[in-house]
Parts: sequence; structure tokens; C-alpha cells
Amino acid sequence: MSGILVVMEQQGGQWHRMSWEALAAGIELGKQSGQPVLAAVPGSEIAALANEAATKAVAKVHAVEHPLLKDYTPDGFTAALEQLIRQHAPTVVLFPHTYQVRDYAPKLATRFGQSLLSDVIHIRADGGTPVFVRQLFQGKLNADFRPSGNGPFFASVQAGAFRADSLEAGSAQVETFTPQLDAAQIRTKPQAPFREAARAVDLTAAEIIVSVGRGIKDKENIHIVEALAKALNGELAASRPICDNGWLPMERQVGSSGQTVSPKVYMAIGISGAIQHLVGMKGSKIIVAINKDANAPIFEVADYGIVGDLFEIVPALVEEVKKAKG
Repeated sequence: MSGILVVMEQQGGQWHRMSWEALAAGIELGKQSGQPVLAAVPGSEIAALANEAATKAVAKVHAVEHPLLKDYTPDGFTAALEQLIRQHAPTVVLFPHTYQVRDYAPKLATRFGQSLLSDVIHIRADGGTPVFVRQLFQGKLNADFRPSGNGPFFASVQAGAFRADSLEAGSAQVETFTPQLDAAQIRTKPQAPFREAARAVDLTAAEIIVSVGRGIKDKENIHIVEALAKALNGELAASRPICDNGWLPMERQVGSSGQTVSPKVYMAIGISGAIQHLVGMKGSKIIVAINKDANAPIFEVADYGIVGDLFEIVPALVEEVKKAKG
């Protein structure tokens, strides 16, 4: 059957948050093209996760179940998903753009004589053919990619490009798919997963982020913006120059070399809006910018813009927030 297949990622029974963003991308394309959206969850003992995915507005969920898929291996995942794709013949296969996907998805696409188009920020249907949009030159240009041939076409979705909270509820059938796998096919032996040092803050989970840039002028002035973050019960973040100078820890950096975030509200204070920063926060639902330069690029993406001196505006905002909270 034709359709859009979204391969969702889980590890140890826990979803990767970007799986829901990829599913949102698939559902958006499905609405435009009139095709059913199918979800695939590879792993072992994943019935609970498959049932959770089935509560979204998809046509069907494939629980790709096998003991050899308990631990991720590129050979195992490639072989299992190749069998699923050949059986159901989707026109488009979407993935979240994770480290794991970058490891095996190009290999999987090659099995079908295709390439993986990575880090897609937008997808649309045009005359029955999907058009994928991705950025070039560190986000300075957007390029349309229209695949040729009959597919299936493979693409991964950039973090923050699609909103997981846009997913509608549904009730889909869960179908178990058991691939034919043999231990001899798997040439790598999984080791204990890498565990990075625990972060003091996970900006990706924050609903409100107040971010500061070079307009703050000096480290001693950071407290001005920090007060606003505290008043709003939000997280304090920064552009790269602030973290490079050591004024805030690197874990609070937003941008192409920091964290990619998509909060409900993102406040950019004293941030000019270099493209390296914009790619890390453009998925925010509401963007508020405060900058004394009326021509700052940040205003091109802002929903609300205030042109003025942050040293006057931010303290006034803090007082108004406190009054509103009583």
C-alpha cells in the first residue's frame, strides 16, 4: 500500500522526544497528500510504546518486534525496517534526525537505491510529489528538493522544525511485525550506552526561555535578564558569545552549536539574530525580541518586537510580571 511511514525512536522503553516531532511532520504531509500515515516502532517488548503511538492520529502502528532489536545495531535495524518497507511499500519514510538515525538510515535508503535527505525543516505535497525543504550554508538559504523516481523517499526531520504538541488524538490499530533476523547478520556487538555528563538544565524541556545576547554588555549585568526568567518561571539561556566568554555555562547555549529548543515562549534579549542562533530557536511557538537596533535580524522572526534599551525595558517587565502575579 502507499502511504507515509514514520519510524519512531525509543531506547530502553523511553521515547526519544524527536520521535513525536517526526510524527507531526508525517501527519502534516499526510493531510496535504491525502495519504495514510503509518508509524513504526522497532525494538523488543515494545507493546506499551506501540499502544501509546496508536493514541495519535495515524492509520496504523507497526510494532517491529524481535529480541535482536532490543539493543540498537545498524545491521539489525536496517534489515528489520527493510523487510517492513518492502512489505508495505510506503511512498515516503520519515525519521527524527537523531544520532542513531544518522548511523543506519543512509544504509537503509541505499537498499532501495535512494539517498537520505537529512535535517529537513519543512515538507509539502506538490502535484502528488513530496517537496522537502532543508537549509544550506548554516541556514542562510532554504532549498527545495523534489525527488525523482517512484520512491520510497527517505528523509530525517530537524529538531524543532515541527511541533509535537500539534499532534491530534486518534485510535489506531497496532500490528506486530516480526522480521526474519539471524544473529549472524549482526556484525557489531552492542556495548553499554554512552552516558554524557548530566546537565544542570535541559532547555529542550522548558516552556519559557529568556535568552540573553551581547547587548547585555557585561557579565555583571546578566542578573537583569535572570530576574525576568525567574519572574516568568522560565529558564535562562544565551547566544554563543555569552557562553564563549564564560558568562554562562555552555549548557545554556542556544543555536547551531548549542541546544535546539522549541518552547511556548522564547524571549531574545539583546540578541541580534545571527543565523547560527536562529536555527536553534526558530521552532518556538511565540518569539519576543528586545533590541535597540530596529534593523536587527531577530525582528524578522519575532512575533512581538520591542525596539529599545534592554536596561530600561527588562526591569520594567519584571515589575509588571510581579504585579500580574500578585
